[in-house]
Parts: sequence; C-alpha cells; structure tokens
Amino acid sequence: MANPSESQKISVNSTISLKGIVKAIFNDTIHVQIGGKIIPISTSDFMIEKPTK
Repeated sequence: MANPSESQKISVNSTISLKGIVKAIFNDTIHVQIGGKIIPISTSDFMIEKPTK
C-alpha cells in the first residue's frame, strides 16, 4: 500500500501528443480521428499564421 504522505502531482495546461488521422479541415476547425472517435479541434488552439492578402 502507498505511503499516505506521498502525494501525486497533477499538472494543468500540460502538453500531450496524440497521433490521429485528419478527416476534414474547415475554416475554423480540424476534425481528427483518434481511435474510434472523431474530435473537432479549433484552429485557434494551434499557432497557425493566417495568410495576409
């Protein structure tokens, strides 16, 4: 049994890496399949530079 004085630390805003298949790209969202689920991710979550006209 674990020592009760030991505490586990949980980090918030930490970076994780997942591999997935890009299924669709729209103007403001990218839909990625990870396992059996398709997850929409907002492009604002990425550091993507918008093209200037």
